[in-house]
Amino acid sequence: MVHDITPEELQSRLQAGEPLVVIDVREAHELEISSLPFAHHIPMGDIPTRLGEIDPAATTVVMCRSGGRSMQVARFLESRGFRSVSNLSGGILAWGERIDPSLRPY
Repeated sequence: MVHDITPEELQSRLQAGEPLVVIDVREAHELEISSLPFAHHIPMGDIPTRLGEIDPAATTVVMCRSGGRSMQVARFLESRGFRSVSNLSGGILAWGERIDPSLRPY
């Protein structure tokens, strides 16, 4: 079952050095507006053909703009045998509001 992870929880786990894989499923033009330096970019539409880039045993957090697309991708990954997948609740918008206000909302 896919769980939501809050921006605060993700930040805390990253600061603690947990080996998390963060996948940003937004489109390239969205990354030009704002992005997180630790996230690996795989657009949502490319996920099925690029599954080999993601370790199914890794603890994975999927993110998008607000959480809808990333939840779809997280469920898809789980259906493909990925064991530990979370969705960033509120996406990069929530990250910007609650963690890094320097990020430009769109």
